[in-house]
Amino acid sequence: MSVRALAWAWLALVAGLPLLVLLAAAFGAPRDGVPPILWPWEEHSLAAWHTLSADGWAAMALLRSLLLAGVTATLCTALAFPMALGVLAAAPRWRAPLALALLLPFLAGFVLRMAAWVGLLRDSGWVNGVLLRLGVIEEPLRLLYTDFALMLGMVHAYLPFAALPLLAQLWRRDRAVEEAAADLGAPPFAVFRSVTLPMAAPALLAAFLLVFIPAAGEFVIPDLLGPPGAALAGRAIWAEFFTTRDWPAAAAMAVALLALLALPMALAQGGRGSGGGSGGGREGGRDGGRASGGGSSPGRGGRA
Repeated sequence: MSVRALAWAWLALVAGLPLLVLLAAAFGAPRDGVPPILWPWEEHSLAAWHTLSADGWAAMALLRSLLLAGVTATLCTALAFPMALGVLAAAPRWRAPLALALLLPFLAGFVLRMAAWVGLLRDSGWVNGVLLRLGVIEEPLRLLYTDFALMLGMVHAYLPFAALPLLAQLWRRDRAVEEAAADLGAPPFAVFRSVTLPMAAPALLAAFLLVFIPAAGEFVIPDLLGPPGAALAGRAIWAEFFTTRDWPAAAAMAVALLALLALPMALAQGGRGSGGGSGGGREGGRDGGRASGGGSSPGRGGRA
């Protein structure tokens, strides 16, 4: 058996088989027992899908989760881009330690890091304690179990996922193009806008998706830091599985969330296949040359 066949077999085992089980559960029926489900070959039912389409709360949970994931991915990408540029702008001997510092959050357990935010943001936590001692506030602020705490925890947890692809892409970029644009008289912002940003566009998209996809189904951070009554897909799926024990309803919501997440992945893959990102460096070089204002110099800037 070839290596490619082994890879496809492994992918089918670890990804395809669980997805098939999830799809089967979505077309089953709930029951009292262990497991609490009648599989489609025992009793076929569309009740879970009817409930999902008619339940406004479930639709709101899905939309709110996508909105939360989009805001989280946007903030993480916006913060990670200057971080990656700063690491690569440092002296060569400091680049590796600074890049390693981006991975430091992974050295501590995920739940422990979120529990640390609970200690910092609670009414008697360090943040309110410092503000009270400085006289900035007269009574503790309600920071924990708010949308602010939820967003803070989401960005803290997923920021390294956005930083790593940006760091890898910018590390490999052709700096001769940027130098050529600068030599031709382009100001620093024009070099960044016309050369650096187009070359980093594929990594920016990858960073956004690497954060957006897992953040859409996040359960732990909203449960530890977010508002108690916030309608989110992860919470709804958890409640259906373990509280009401309605496995078909939970599976139907999980399949719906997967379908919604597959759309941006397909769009990104289609854009990559059309060659939109392959010419970023060449276009950046030509734009960098045009930014210098020379009549015949854009050609040299593009070839550089």
